[in-house]
Amino acid sequence: MATAKHSEKTEVCDVEGCSSDSERSFNYKQVSETNLKLKPGDHRQVHLCKDHYREFKKQTKKSRDLDRIF
Repeated sequence: MATAKHSEKTEVCDVEGCSSDSERSFNYKQVSETNLKLKPGDHRQVHLCKDHYREFKKQTKKSRDLDRIF
Protein backbone atom coordinates (compact mmCIF):
# COMPACT_ATOMS: atom_id res chain seq x y z
CA MET A 1 0.00 0.00 0.00
CA ALA A 2 1.42 3.38 -0.97
CA THR A 3 1.51 6.25 1.49
CA ALA A 4 1.14 9.88 0.59
CA LYS A 5 4.24 11.94 1.27
CA HIS A 6 3.13 15.52 0.91
CA SER A 7 6.21 17.03 2.42
CA GLU A 8 9.53 15.52 3.30
CA LYS A 9 10.65 18.71 5.05
CA THR A 10 9.79 19.01 8.75
CA GLU A 11 8.71 22.47 9.80
CA VAL A 12 9.68 24.09 13.09
CA CYS A 13 7.17 25.69 15.45
CA ASP A 14 6.66 29.41 14.69
CA VAL A 15 6.19 30.48 18.32
CA GLU A 16 9.01 32.66 19.61
CA GLY A 17 11.54 30.68 21.67
CA CYS A 18 10.32 27.25 20.53
CA SER A 19 12.37 24.93 18.34
CA SER A 20 10.16 21.81 18.42
CA ASP A 21 8.91 20.11 15.26
CA SER A 22 5.48 21.30 14.17
CA GLU A 23 2.38 19.11 14.34
CA ARG A 24 -0.24 21.35 12.72
CA SER A 25 -0.43 24.52 10.64
CA PHE A 26 -3.07 27.23 10.75
CA ASN A 27 -3.94 30.43 9.01
CA TYR A 28 -2.03 33.42 10.42
CA LYS A 29 -5.24 35.31 11.17
CA GLN A 30 -6.56 32.52 13.42
CA VAL A 31 -3.37 32.35 15.48
CA SER A 32 -2.90 36.12 15.69
CA GLU A 33 -6.16 36.37 17.67
CA THR A 34 -4.53 34.42 20.53
CA ASN A 35 -1.78 35.61 22.83
CA LEU A 36 0.88 33.33 21.32
CA LYS A 37 3.97 35.40 20.49
CA LEU A 38 5.10 34.47 16.98
CA LYS A 39 8.60 34.68 15.53
CA PRO A 40 9.16 37.80 13.41
CA GLY A 41 8.65 37.36 9.69
CA ASP A 42 6.02 37.27 7.00
CA HIS A 43 3.66 34.37 7.74
CA ARG A 44 0.69 33.09 5.78
CA GLN A 45 0.61 29.77 7.58
CA VAL A 46 1.71 29.34 11.19
CA HIS A 47 3.19 26.02 12.26
CA LEU A 48 2.55 24.92 15.85
CA CYS A 49 4.15 22.14 17.88
CA LYS A 50 2.08 19.80 20.01
CA ASP A 51 2.30 21.95 23.19
CA HIS A 52 1.47 25.23 21.44
CA TYR A 53 -1.34 23.55 19.48
CA ARG A 54 -2.85 22.47 22.81
CA GLU A 55 -2.58 26.07 24.09
CA PHE A 56 -4.12 27.39 20.84
CA LYS A 57 -7.08 25.03 21.25
CA LYS A 58 -7.67 26.17 24.83
CA GLN A 59 -7.58 29.85 23.89
CA THR A 60 -9.91 29.48 20.91
CA LYS A 61 -12.38 27.05 22.47
CA LYS A 62 -15.17 29.60 22.95
CA SER A 63 -14.94 31.02 19.42
CA ARG A 64 -14.84 27.52 17.91
CA ASP A 65 -17.99 26.61 19.87
CA LEU A 66 -19.73 29.70 18.50
CA ASP A 67 -18.64 28.81 14.96
CA ARG A 68 -20.25 25.40 15.30
CA ILE A 69 -23.56 26.91 16.40
CA PHE A 70 -23.78 29.41 13.55
